[in-house]
Amino acid sequence: MPAPLGKTPTKKMPKIEVFGLPDSRQTRAAVRFFRERRIVVTFVDLGKRPIDAAELRAFLDRLGADGLLVDPPADGGIDRGALLARVRADASLLRLPLVRHGDEVTAGQDETTWKAWLARRSGGPR
Repeated sequence: MPAPLGKTPTKKMPKIEVFGLPDSRQTRAAVRFFRERRIVVTFVDLGKRPIDAAELRAFLDRLGADGLLVDPPADGGIDRGALLARVRADASLLRLPLVRHGDEVTAGQDETTWKAWLARRSGGPR
C-alpha cells in the first residue's frame, strides 16, 4: 500500500475528475484506483450537486447515449434537451463513474483506459 498522499496535487500529477455517487461501488473503486497510484482526484458527488449541463453535454458528445446511459432508449431517437434534464435530475440513469482526464472521458469502470492515461503521463507501461 502506498504512503498516504495529501490533498495537494502537484504540477506533474494528471488532473482527474470523478463524477459519481458515494454509495456506488464502481465510483468508490474508481477513486481507489487513482488514490492507490498516488493521484489526487477531484470527486464530484452527484447526489449533492447535479452535473453541470455543459459538462454533461461534453460527456454525451464524446460517448453518445449508448455509452453514457445505463439503459439507453431503444428507438435511438432521443430529444437531447429532455435527456439532459432527466439525467441531471436522476444521476442513477448514468453509467457511473464518469471520469475525465483533460479532453478524454470514460463512463463506467474502465481501468484499461485509466491505466493508459497514466502510462502516457509517465512515459511507459505501468
